Amino acid sequence: MSDLLPITFPTRPEDFVNGALLLIDKPLNWTSFDCVNKIRGTLKAKLQMKKLKVGHAGTLDPLASGLLLICTGKWTKKIDSLQGMPKQYTGSLKLGATTPSYDAETEEDHHFSIDGITEDQLHVATKAFVGQIEQIPPMYSALKKDGVALYKLAREGQTIERKARTVTIDTFDLTSIELPQVHFLVDCTKGTYIRSLAHDFGQSLNNGAYLSSLVRTKIGDYSVKDANSMEQVLEKIAAVFPS
Repeated sequence: MSDLLPITFPTRPEDFVNGALLLIDKPLNWTSFDCVNKIRGTLKAKLQMKKLKVGHAGTLDPLASGLLLICTGKWTKKIDSLQGMPKQYTGSLKLGATTPSYDAETEEDHHFSIDGITEDQLHVATKAFVGQIEQIPPMYSALKKDGVALYKLAREGQTIERKARTVTIDTFDLTSIELPQVHFLVDCTKGTYIRSLAHDFGQSLNNGAYLSSLVRTKIGDYSVKDANSMEQVLEKIAAVFPS
């Protein structure tokens, strides 16, 4: 833990400029940048500053919740090292259907029978995804083609070829099975797309699957158990500044 940034909430206004790490439990339907922009705008107003560096250490999709690390001030220089830490997720996938976005953002486009798929088959199928694997990022992602985010092109009906990436999945455990929902826990490296994992898992069964819920529970040794909601963070920020 000695190499980690402290997570004690700032007690003085200057702490946000000198450097602070805020652990946020990102709400559903907020983008990671929504959280950053809200905190940046609040701090700039409180500090009466025109500019203040604020950034996050790893994007969470709008339909995902859980741990989001936000750095302020001088500690934004530490974002790259935070992003490189391993991640842990819990979530669920729906078996028997696919969506273009690989999650619930878009409507189901193909359906498959799950009759005959056993729990043993599901557990065995996870083994092919543990270790170093090649993974193609989803078309609905923030990756860019000629400066344009792929998800914007996808919403226009375009499909762009994406190169496979090497990622490492240390744990892919099925924690409970309530078909068509399959609940899981994943430990993985930076750059892993859990939506792609769900999609590829379905394909490995000659079936379909998409991500139906996702919570990021850990980044390195930082845990969502120590995180605050956006409402709590804004209340704590207000308490630091004299009225």
